Amino acid sequence: MKQEDIKGVLYALVFAVPAYVLGLYFPIVGGPVFGILLGMLFARRRRPKSVESGIRFTGKKILQYAIILLGFEMNLFHVAEVGAQSLYVMIFTLIAAFGAAYLTGRFLGMDRDMTSLVGAGTAICGGSAIAAVAPVIGAKDKDVVISIATIFFFNVLAVFIFPFIGHTYGMTDTGFGMWAGTAINDTSSVVAAGYAYSHDAGAYATIVKLTRTLMIVPVCLFFAVLASRRTKEEAGAGFSLRRIFPMFVLYFIVACIVNTSGVLPAEVSHTLGALGKFSIVLAMSAIGLNTDLASLVKNGLRPLALGMVCWIAVAGTSIIVQKALGLL
Repeated sequence: MKQEDIKGVLYALVFAVPAYVLGLYFPIVGGPVFGILLGMLFARRRRPKSVESGIRFTGKKILQYAIILLGFEMNLFHVAEVGAQSLYVMIFTLIAAFGAAYLTGRFLGMDRDMTSLVGAGTAICGGSAIAAVAPVIGAKDKDVVISIATIFFFNVLAVFIFPFIGHTYGMTDTGFGMWAGTAINDTSSVVAAGYAYSHDAGAYATIVKLTRTLMIVPVCLFFAVLASRRTKEEAGAGFSLRRIFPMFVLYFIVACIVNTSGVLPAEVSHTLGALGKFSIVLAMSAIGLNTDLASLVKNGLRPLALGMVCWIAVAGTSIIVQKALGLL
């Protein structure tokens, strides 16, 4: 971090701290959403030019550092706990989310980056996935904000709808836990819906959700390959894969391995993970500070329509695959 960026980081911190605290009191909404909202409220206020580079740095680089830190709370043994069958469900829901996003985005005439972000947020883990994919594809701050707002809306909806549907159709605790863990995006919403159904369903849904988060790695690499192809076509002989490869994804994997190995005390891993979550709030506050509310309104209902189609596709696919595997 350059010295001239420090002022901008501190400026974003002014909004990130209250946003983080609000997120603790209202976990269904979450700190990142509050960060975006607070940032947007003050986006058009006059501020010193000296903070601009630091705000951009916070919204780009600190966002990547946040994803790396989240790896210290990931345990690779979770994959073994949920078993191969749940991985089949995750793979099919992943395909369904991106397939629905691509087709619906084209039908609605939406920006490619927007459809990619909503697809990633729906397929993997909401805001964290959007935060991870955004720098890989070079998404605009506006697209990040709209995508997170869209995912948030359906997260809240899922907390109320999923338990009702589960009880109506008499799902088992494991079946509902699998459904919630693979079809609801944000971790807090998965936990809320799972434990609203039953304690066992909540515990299983949480494990499935944490395993699903690991899908960030292949998805980011997939988008990196797509971005590299576009860049190679534009740059010709001057293209360098190393330059465009998302190194923060590699560091995220290293963090996961370190945490799984047990080298670090649990308290240290938890602290690093918590710092990662706060860093996402900090980055989202900075993104909000660089987002014009008027430009968001122009997008109308198309992002919500895109999010709804992706959400239904993932929820439906999860049930169909579970039925086929005999899990429901």
